Amino acid sequence: MKIHHLDCGCMCPFGGALFDGFSAGLRAHLCCHCLLLETERDGLVLVDTGFGEQDVRDPSRLSRMFRLLNNIQFDPALTAVAQLRKLGLAPADVRHILLTHLDFDHAGGLADFPNATIHLMQDEHGAVQHLKGFLPRRRFVPAQWRGIDRWQLYREEGDEWFGFQSIRSVVDDVLLIPLRGHTAGHAGIAIRSESGWLLHAGDAYFFRHEIGQTTRQCTPGLRLYQRLMDTDHDRRRLNQHRLRTLSLEQPQLEIFCSHDARELARYSATDA
Repeated sequence: MKIHHLDCGCMCPFGGALFDGFSAGLRAHLCCHCLLLETERDGLVLVDTGFGEQDVRDPSRLSRMFRLLNNIQFDPALTAVAQLRKLGLAPADVRHILLTHLDFDHAGGLADFPNATIHLMQDEHGAVQHLKGFLPRRRFVPAQWRGIDRWQLYREEGDEWFGFQSIRSVVDDVLLIPLRGHTAGHAGIAIRSESGWLLHAGDAYFFRHEIGQTTRQCTPGLRLYQRLMDTDHDRRRLNQHRLRTLSLEQPQLEIFCSHDARELARYSATDA
């Protein structure tokens, strides 16, 4: 299996280092860390899609609140479909998309891959069928998946993976790891590579120092954003604590989240 680490969206909220912990100017830099897997049996597989071509062409289909709050940069070169073409790969050859969850910055490219089956936790899919309330109506964008019927939904059942429940998908060596809290059916995606396991933790945490050390550290901006966006605060914090413990007990595991640009930089120079 060959693993490509892609940045499929740029968000630059005002606040600089108060958000990302490193920017010197007024604007922070948050990425949309997605994965492209080249597998022998299952063909091309995506983990999350970031923003899609339709989002770039028509930003108004996303909530004005989040466009302004996150200062989203709608760059067509950052779409997953554009990056596949740059690699010499055909979007039509993507057979599977595994989603951590359905927030607007994770599911925007679904329509760009017409032959892909979409793998998702059943509770996540169910939660967006009848959106109610101010925030859910803005964070989830049904237009991103309207007309798509190629869903493979999973219940919370399966074997253990390093102390976490795991759900085996139809894709070899790829597991869904339920990490509820940020959304109703949020999940991490665990991938077994030749060098060991990787865990794409999605939005289970946002800042690199929330794991890998005994005491959680997070910037004020991302701490507030996580609190704003969680659907089950206690469960999110519990799962984040479990990930921090896992990162300390199993330092050989590669764990990364969706939006920390410094984490993505560890992988961007060369493919894993």
